[in-house]
Amino acid sequence: MAEPREAELERMLAAIRACRKCVEAPLGKPLPHEPRPVLRASTTARLAICSQAPGTLVHASGIPFTDRSGDRLRDWLDVTREEFYDASRVLIVPMGFCFPGQDGKGADLPPRRECAPLWREKLFALLPQIELLLAVGSYAQAWHLGEASGTLSDTMADWRRHLRSKKRPRVIPLPHPSWRNNAWLKDNPWFEAELLPVLRRKVRKLL
Repeated sequence: MAEPREAELERMLAAIRACRKCVEAPLGKPLPHEPRPVLRASTTARLAICSQAPGTLVHASGIPFTDRSGDRLRDWLDVTREEFYDASRVLIVPMGFCFPGQDGKGADLPPRRECAPLWREKLFALLPQIELLLAVGSYAQAWHLGEASGTLSDTMADWRRHLRSKKRPRVIPLPHPSWRNNAWLKDNPWFEAELLPVLRRKVRKLL
């Protein structure tokens, strides 16, 4: 028999996966395709990955990070695919649960504005066991660090201060692992030299 929190989480996940607010009561233009929320959560995972929103490949597969960005992120974390996709150990909750569509230049649109206010606080209230949260990209960083202003570089440069914060769970900001950030990564070699070793040690302890 499921524990009360497990049952409550299952009901929450079912409600999220059935959500159609971005189509039926959107904030702005409706989602241009059928919703397909993509997330993973459990009452045992102590590591949370909070990114932007699914891309085209993830929308098609229904599995988070089934793309080159996922390969890079797993390399940053130094985890296997089996570890990464073990929902009992790794929680994956993007800021927007559905693929938001693309702009006229073929770039992914920002996460839908409906998702986070509707679901995020209620969902994380059921996940008190999370010890480390990886805020991947500026949208997740603005929400989980409470710092909507400032550039990605400003936030990343302060990663040690964020990690030392008394707030729980602890948060490590990360740039999005997309190829679009290749220039930033090249200009900031400290990310690989200083942040990644700390990140990998903390991830390994939780897995």
